[in-house]
Amino acid sequence: MAKASLIILVSLAICISSSLSLVYGAASDPNKFTVLGHVYCDTCRVEFETSISEPLPGAVVKLECKNRTDEKITFQSPEITTDNIGDYKIEVTGDYEDSDCDVTLVKSPRADCNDPTEAWRKARVVLTALDGVTGQIRFANNLGFKKKEALPGCKKVLTDMGYFELKDELGSEFV
Repeated sequence: MAKASLIILVSLAICISSSLSLVYGAASDPNKFTVLGHVYCDTCRVEFETSISEPLPGAVVKLECKNRTDEKITFQSPEITTDNIGDYKIEVTGDYEDSDCDVTLVKSPRADCNDPTEAWRKARVVLTALDGVTGQIRFANNLGFKKKEALPGCKKVLTDMGYFELKDELGSEFV
């Protein structure tokens, strides 16, 4: 009997919380999204952020969605410039369930750090409310440009991280 009461109580709690999320979720427009992201300078040329990577204020990104079937552009944002800590925000209206949407690097403000990383040249974001993801804020993976040459402190940083295959990226003089 206690188990049945517990099951009923848990079921009731789930029903109430689901109803509340429907009521409060309906107040926001499901077709408005805010894409947030960050652009950094890869000071070690390893195509991921380290403790000595630097934020990249003034970098330019854009968001573009293409239909999966015919590759036609379904949405394109204006070019967006990162703020003083390398962050950006892109406002999007519409549902792009049938599109692949990517934030891409356009331009770096620094001549010494303007080589786009291959792995993080673009970041995929999902812009639909029809896939079970709730909320209007969508986070894009961080994007980076690489410095022309790795900083001298990279060997220590990467060794501390457990990354030992440094010869290809940093050159034999650093290893």
